[in-house]
Amino acid sequence: MYPEPARHASAERAVEVHQPTPPPPAVMAPAPMVAVQPGAVPSVASIVLPDGRVVTGYAINPVQPEPVAAKPPVSRAAVNVALGGVGFLAVCGGLLLLTTFITALTALITQLITLAAVIFGGWIAVQVLGTRGHGNGTTVNIRKAIFKRNHFHG
Repeated sequence: MYPEPARHASAERAVEVHQPTPPPPAVMAPAPMVAVQPGAVPSVASIVLPDGRVVTGYAINPVQPEPVAAKPPVSRAAVNVALGGVGFLAVCGGLLLLTTFITALTALITQLITLAAVIFGGWIAVQVLGTRGHGNGTTVNIRKAIFKRNHFHG
């Protein structure tokens, strides 16, 4: 990577280059396990590296998202009261419609009876009060006898 330095005899004698030597790897025993009450102190994790060194530290738990605020549960009693109220209103509305229908039906039947009475009464009035050309009296034929103004003509 660097160009080769030019060799000078006087420079080589004056400079000594020392290469650092790495220290020998320390062999450590694994950390003893200490009993800890759960939840009091976070758990400590120890990892043994391939060269024999031991790394100890706290375990990092993944960040949990904030829980969504749960809606409070609706009590069964409140649901039953609401359904009972809806049912009561439905029954009241049905009874109101039934009452209205019965009132209208009664009025229709009353009008039909009145119409029949007027028609039948008019027909009877025409039969009784109508004249058939027998002079000034009413003639009724009963078994071929003729009654005219309370006189029998046989």
